[in-house]
Amino acid sequence: MSLFAALAVSADQGFAACTRVITVPVASTGRSVIISGKQIDGIYPDLLRSLMEKEACKFALSAVPRARMELMFETGRADLLIPASRTPKRDEHGIFIPMIYNRATLISLESNRPVISSVQDLLDKKDLKVALVRGFDYGPAYQDLIKELSRQKRLYLDADPLSVARLLKAGIADITIMAPSILAGAIMDDGRVQDMLEKLRFEPIPELPWGDSGAYISKKSLSAEDSLALKDLLEQVAKSGMVWKGFQRYYPANVLKESIRPR
Repeated sequence: MSLFAALAVSADQGFAACTRVITVPVASTGRSVIISGKQIDGIYPDLLRSLMEKEACKFALSAVPRARMELMFETGRADLLIPASRTPKRDEHGIFIPMIYNRATLISLESNRPVISSVQDLLDKKDLKVALVRGFDYGPAYQDLIKELSRQKRLYLDADPLSVARLLKAGIADITIMAPSILAGAIMDDGRVQDMLEKLRFEPIPELPWGDSGAYISKKSLSAEDSLALKDLLEQVAKSGMVWKGFQRYYPANVLKESIRPR
């Protein structure tokens, strides 16, 4: 079923439209959200704009740093957090709508280094520096790893995936952890790091398994009416398969194989 067909079904079933504009701060996230100056594009902005064309809900997108975006959501100043992996911390503040399966992996540049098979294996290799994006969250094991790497003074926290890619290329950091689609998307169009794309090494570890990714609807900022309208709308989007089609349109198959699966 196409997205527009799914929305037509929604209308026939009497799902309500939103009563006000929905506030959606976004941060650069590979090809999921592409920010260039004042222009915001990518898989999820495309999706939200298609919803606005059907006059179901209107969304006000704004580009902000990732850490600020998370804070805005936690404090009720953002109505929607998209895209977002499901985590216990975010569950406290929002209603989660799953749209896709994703996972984070260890990512580095190709080398003869032995394979890293677990979090403990990474912690034991104390010569390896790790660069992460401030505000990313892949669950409790990831958060525990951040604390331990920080204690060992092996951690760089940067503002966005492109900055992390530049640290890897410069040899300042050896490894990052994020969904491969996010890092690949960040470097595809930047001439400074574009040559890294064919040299990336992906290493899944059991502490970072496949999980849900989608959208969080704020529990704090929305009326019950608008919350229900958004929930119905986004659930229809998830059933339509358009999110997976968006990833297929924006990414090469080898990147998706390591990080994204359809629901």
